[in-house]
Amino acid sequence: MAPCIVFIDEIDALRARSNNLMGMAGGNQEAESTLNQLLTCMDGLATREPGRPVVVIAATNRPEVLDEALLRPGRFDRVVQVPLPNAAGRLEILKVHLRLRSVPVAPEVTAEQLSEIAERCDGFPGAALEAIVNEAAIRAARRNSSTVSMIDFEAAVSEFNQSREKTRQDFPWKL
Repeated sequence: MAPCIVFIDEIDALRARSNNLMGMAGGNQEAESTLNQLLTCMDGLATREPGRPVVVIAATNRPEVLDEALLRPGRFDRVVQVPLPNAAGRLEILKVHLRLRSVPVAPEVTAEQLSEIAERCDGFPGAALEAIVNEAAIRAARRNSSTVSMIDFEAAVSEFNQSREKTRQDFPWKL
């Protein structure tokens, strides 16, 4: 297996702390067993093949619910925080997804207006910006338009915000 990099996405799904945000006392037995097995495997990686490293990287959107056992020395020794994009970053992400999906923007949509959309998306991760581009393109298609207008972008942002608020109300531990 060595040398290699093991990437675990959404590691928080394995098991939250016993006093997790959902109010469940300790989570389910399967998740706890999976976490314990992962910890056992990680503890054995360093001695398995000296000089042939196995690097384990994990990602989470909810570091506050991780079991402290994951953060002990020799397991995940470093925590690297990746902040949400700023306005300029959000604008670039919107442009990337417009380009990747070959979504033409209506000629009347100015660079300043697209920047305004990026400004209105404060606190949005890249995946949300991608969803907004997709929704705007769908709205344009429903209008039988080959280009995305400012109205499409505004409606997509509004719909995303409504969906986000509903999720916040229904599942407060998710956001």
